[in-house]
Amino acid sequence: MTTFEIKEEFMLDGEPFKILSGAIHYFRIHPDEWYHSLYNLKALGFNTVETYVPWNMHEKEEGTFTFTGFSDVVSFIQLAQEVGLYVILRPTPYICAEWEFGGLPAWLLEKNCRIRSSDPVFLTYVRRYYEELLEKVVPLQVTHGGPILMMQIENEYGSYGEDKDYLKAIKQIMEDCGVNVPFFTSDGSWLATLRAGSMVEEGVLPTGNFGSKGKANFAELKKFHESYHKKWPLMCMEFWDGWFNRWGEPIVTRETDELVEALKEVLEIGSVNLYMFHGGTNFGFMNGCSARGTRDLPQITSYDYGAPLDEQGNPTEKYYAIQKMVHEMFPEIVQMEPLIKTSFALENVPLTNKVSLVSVIDEISQKVTSKYPQTMEELGQAYGYLFYRTTLQKEMDNQRLRIIDGRDRAQVFVNGEHIATQYQEQIGEDLFVSLIDEENQLDILVENMSRVNYGHKLLAETQRKGIRQGVMSDLHFMLEWDHYCLSFDKPFTIDFSQEWQAGQPAFYQYRFTLEELADTFINLQEFGKGIVLVNGHHIGRFWHKGAQQSLYIPKGFLQKENEVIIFETEGKFAETLRFTKTPQYDLVETSLYER
Repeated sequence: MTTFEIKEEFMLDGEPFKILSGAIHYFRIHPDEWYHSLYNLKALGFNTVETYVPWNMHEKEEGTFTFTGFSDVVSFIQLAQEVGLYVILRPTPYICAEWEFGGLPAWLLEKNCRIRSSDPVFLTYVRRYYEELLEKVVPLQVTHGGPILMMQIENEYGSYGEDKDYLKAIKQIMEDCGVNVPFFTSDGSWLATLRAGSMVEEGVLPTGNFGSKGKANFAELKKFHESYHKKWPLMCMEFWDGWFNRWGEPIVTRETDELVEALKEVLEIGSVNLYMFHGGTNFGFMNGCSARGTRDLPQITSYDYGAPLDEQGNPTEKYYAIQKMVHEMFPEIVQMEPLIKTSFALENVPLTNKVSLVSVIDEISQKVTSKYPQTMEELGQAYGYLFYRTTLQKEMDNQRLRIIDGRDRAQVFVNGEHIATQYQEQIGEDLFVSLIDEENQLDILVENMSRVNYGHKLLAETQRKGIRQGVMSDLHFMLEWDHYCLSFDKPFTIDFSQEWQAGQPAFYQYRFTLEELADTFINLQEFGKGIVLVNGHHIGRFWHKGAQQSLYIPKGFLQKENEVIIFETEGKFAETLRFTKTPQYDLVETSLYER
């Protein structure tokens, strides 16, 4: 049986072992493509794969656990072992990872507890989750003949808190559930974060996260180890080989030669985990959100990250450059040619049907009524859109309306006419509408554009989505609201025989036949904002703001006869669809928010 120990060096079966790891998130890649990515990591000459485990993928609804499909972490780990890779597992309650709410399930927002703390209520939910998760992965530790070398306690906690009772509780829960491989923490490699987030007294290895200046960062990490009289191996747990991207901003790039030199500097001193090796895709509503002052800036659907494998999983220039450098540094390491997937292009797929949201809202969502508007969380909804409706009485010719305290984006319609779109920092400003009828229909479509994935705002009231206080006409709150949850997480049927009206949120249906299946990218430059469903699979958000102007469709979502349904909220659509072999990037507008 394989042994793995942390002494002055990492020791595998009693021999020094340099960890050459790459991050692949199983939940961002279609399961059919796991082998492709894992093989390419092994072909690079690396020996280990690292992955987070997102709580909100495995317990989307409280008390209901999922470990199949994109959530089949066991199969991913077993496949890694078959390929010949060891595994670093990061099954922490919070992962960051540019992932919705940092991996925390949205239902926690309705619990009276302080997340990421020693609050007993929060720890009760963590223990329940860990008992389900760890029962499945404990048998995959190296101590049981599996590939898991070590596991993480929390994630970059030194950039959030210093509650050591919390960290000790997480460690204890993991041990209670059978974890007996070495533990580690990962933080920025400077004193403040290392001190706040580490558990050296508990024998837990601190590792550092950085993307450059390896000598300097490792020197700080070594100094921290020595302050506790430890001679532990040095490891960069997240070597950032690229970066994530936000809507309305240029794609972040990193020059290949500079990256390789920075990585070489790290490998000359210690071990490394490339973050990311294959970034993948934020399918569904799982994109994260950056916290910036009073605004939260949502990230794009692609998690390409500028990684050695592109979003599709094919090797980039960085891949081959790193492979060459590794061969020069460690000529004894066996390397192989990487696998390369194909993709297809298809032009002029015709529009089959279209229908306005308001025409089918009662068929695709169950109405919930209340005196005051409720939030998503109060309605048991985690992600997507929430459609509000009430009756607006005419009280003056130029009537004043205000949405009080809402997130993240509200489209306001009166009698079917679009009045305004307000983003988070504009919600609350006056809207004036000219009314003719005594009674009018007020509709508000609110989009949850994602919860933040790091920082103090994890605790903020702004992470509750929808209308949180109410809507005012003149100086009074309006009553009697209908709510329609649009989470797009379950199959539904759309009656396309109903009416379509220009300028309203609507569904657009396209059909096409394929003789051979392969990956592709759907071009969305003629559309405004919304989501795409491919044969019922939610492949993510699009937005004309750019820079991303297409969405990746893995082969596993396609079949011979295909249906694409686009939910578009701005009244922009195309009579024909176009699919391309490569992604389309184009910064259409530089301002993320507009009035």
